Amino acid sequence: MSALEPARIAPGGFKELGPFGWVAAKIGARGIRRPRFSLTNVIGQHRVLFPIWLPMSLYLLYAGKLSRGDAETVILRVGHLRNCEYELQQHRRLARTRGIGPELQAKIFEGPDADGLTDRQRALITATDEFVVTRGVSEETWVVLARHLTKQQLIEFCMLAAQYDGLAATITTLNVPLDFPD
Repeated sequence: MSALEPARIAPGGFKELGPFGWVAAKIGARGIRRPRFSLTNVIGQHRVLFPIWLPMSLYLLYAGKLSRGDAETVILRVGHLRNCEYELQQHRRLARTRGIGPELQAKIFEGPDADGLTDRQRALITATDEFVVTRGVSEETWVVLARHLTKQQLIEFCMLAAQYDGLAATITTLNVPLDFPD
């Protein structure tokens, strides 16, 4: 599907979202400085699932045990592997505010063998690649990743990679409209 194809479920307004979803969508839109935050305007239409999914998503993105830079490294790599332009568009911007500029983003997209990555970044990218492609992480990669992350961070890495892999699949399947013209 391309970004030019119509959404399978159009972004909703107050009627479709209900009070909670509508408020969450408005806060999200304000956060990304856009009139609408399409992701919340689409998935917010599931009035039971959305309020259950949202707290975990916000925790992983803003308050998790992984640093914000580590989280963005994983999210950008997942978006790249899944060719999810919506996810990439959102997180290229957010990553810049978290210290991951265009040069580092290009290295993340290039992969774990890119020049100039730290050992920690290489471990995160390698583990993300394996997690997304093979649905697991090899023992060799796990040992390297575990040198950089605590037990809680290792658990969170798995949840974060799974969250954004599933989100990329959902966004692509529903053909959620892009929020930015670029």
